[in-house]
Amino acid sequence: MKINEENFISQAKKKNERALDYIIEQYGWVIKTVIQKQLYHLPDYQSECINDVLLGIWNHMDCFEPEKSSFKNWIAGIARYKAIDYKRKYLRILEKEILEEAEVPSEDLVQQALLENEISEEVQKILSCLSEEDQSIFKRLFLEEASLEDVSKETGLKKDTLYNRISRGKRKIRKCFPQFIRKEI
Repeated sequence: MKINEENFISQAKKKNERALDYIIEQYGWVIKTVIQKQLYHLPDYQSECINDVLLGIWNHMDCFEPEKSSFKNWIAGIARYKAIDYKRKYLRILEKEILEEAEVPSEDLVQQALLENEISEEVQKILSCLSEEDQSIFKRLFLEEASLEDVSKETGLKKDTLYNRISRGKRKIRKCFPQFIRKEI
């Protein structure tokens, strides 16, 4: 069977390796472009990230829903989030090295600051569709990793109310940014 634009998705869902070859040929440029844009200052991580994106696409092809977004947008979202994961991974490695070494080259500090700023901007962009109070709750819970009990005490909201706000907030984020939401890839 010849793999083409009409059947590559169904064949990839059936784990036909030729469909993956087709995806690489036709959509590899999308993945590479997104990865290079996100990891332009970390060239050593780019090829590994591209491989992880392809593995994620292959393993989770059944999660693709054509009625929600185009295949191109879906893989671009996967690539973007994988690249953000690689930035975080680099930051963790960099933090460990900083702790291990007393002297810190200024270049690493500049890169760390740039990465932290990029991640902060991405998070702010995603949370922008929420109210200020919900943004604060999301930041405390998911970025600062505060416990639900602590957030409940700080805000004066019951846990059930917090769960409801988190659930509604996640739904709102998914609605505002459907092309970037991943399903545990």
